[in-house]
Amino acid sequence: MSDARDTQPRLLKEPRGGVPDVTATLDDYHRVCDALANATGSLAADAERASGFRYGHEDWLIQFKREGAGIALLDPIALTQAGADWSEFNEAVEQATWILHDSMMDLPGFADIGLKPQHLFDTEIAARLLGLHRFGLAAVTEHYLGITLAKEHSAADWSYRPLPRDWRNYAALDVEVLIELEELMRRDLKQSGKDEWAREEFEYALQHGLAPRKPHSVPWLRISHITQLGRDPRGLAIAKSLWEERDRLAKQYDIAPSLLLADSSIIEAAERKPHNAAQFRMIRSLNERVRIHTGTEQDKMFERYAPIQRSVKPKVWKAAIDRAMALKPSEWPTMPAPEQDDNGIANAPRSMRLWQQRHPDRYERLQRVRKVINQIAQDTRTPAEMIIKPQIVRNLCWVEEPQMMDVTEFLHQQGARNWQVRLIAPSVSGVIM
Repeated sequence: MSDARDTQPRLLKEPRGGVPDVTATLDDYHRVCDALANATGSLAADAERASGFRYGHEDWLIQFKREGAGIALLDPIALTQAGADWSEFNEAVEQATWILHDSMMDLPGFADIGLKPQHLFDTEIAARLLGLHRFGLAAVTEHYLGITLAKEHSAADWSYRPLPRDWRNYAALDVEVLIELEELMRRDLKQSGKDEWAREEFEYALQHGLAPRKPHSVPWLRISHITQLGRDPRGLAIAKSLWEERDRLAKQYDIAPSLLLADSSIIEAAERKPHNAAQFRMIRSLNERVRIHTGTEQDKMFERYAPIQRSVKPKVWKAAIDRAMALKPSEWPTMPAPEQDDNGIANAPRSMRLWQQRHPDRYERLQRVRKVINQIAQDTRTPAEMIIKPQIVRNLCWVEEPQMMDVTEFLHQQGARNWQVRLIAPSVSGVIM
């Protein structure tokens, strides 16, 4: 396996072809498509969002590189508003393999605007399959190329316009070396006998990444640490009311919900249940209207949203709490049933204490199966979580009558890829009983 770590890594400061401007007009967009159509080989791609600043999750910048065309930075918001036909881009790159790092982060945004990759190479998936201990893009680049990438703008507000030069430089560097990485990683995957594994993983990621987004069945349950309120229905009512009010305002003002009210503040209010104005004022986080202070340059980005934060008065949170406190017990929300997989089957619990105390036989079965999988992971130098998804293992061992089960069929139904099933089914079948 290639490894450039025996030499001192060098910092890649700028792309070899210079820092490109942002493509935001139709004329420039047509020129980019023409250049890509006349280029060859794989297409390096990446996207930047304004997570933590704006309400939505849309892409605000998309980066591409192809040999012979150089790097292009596209403003998908401006181009879409100008009437860009994204099928023109799809036709320009045709059957090119798109190289992405952590493709599940970027593919949904591509699908939203109509970009349709036909083939994928995911450098993060490849790094995991190859057993790298660190698999962020900067770590993989350092491992293979002896190059470090600066990450100082990774949490920037990419909806800001015009984009500063150093931001454009950062964005361009994210695709500068992906083509070289693909070549080296493909070689290592083939040498280690994992190229077919990678092909199946890439196809799976491409299919699921481009599929329509599934809305969360109970979106307010995404509040961090909401399980702390699992046995407190009145607390859940307060949390739900605050989340709904926050979401309504965030959508109205196009601002990240956390910039209006932190999840930790919602949990604190739900636990303390203020009954009057005095108790409400004692919860400081509900009365602070400009909350973000990092002590870094990022504060300048947050300042753009301070007027919106100041416009939302603390009384809106008090009103939301009051509405929840006025509910009858029959109107209080409850925690939903355990989550289900794509086949409608409830997932096994994650709590090992529950397994040990209430289902010791299933717990022993789980330990046997984990031991087998860990041995396979060690033998193949592949992380166990890549060998098989941990939730699938739990679901497998939760079955009441495993002796009546076809392990191969069960794994397929749970979404395991063919290479995973072939690798573990025989050994697991021997210890599942």
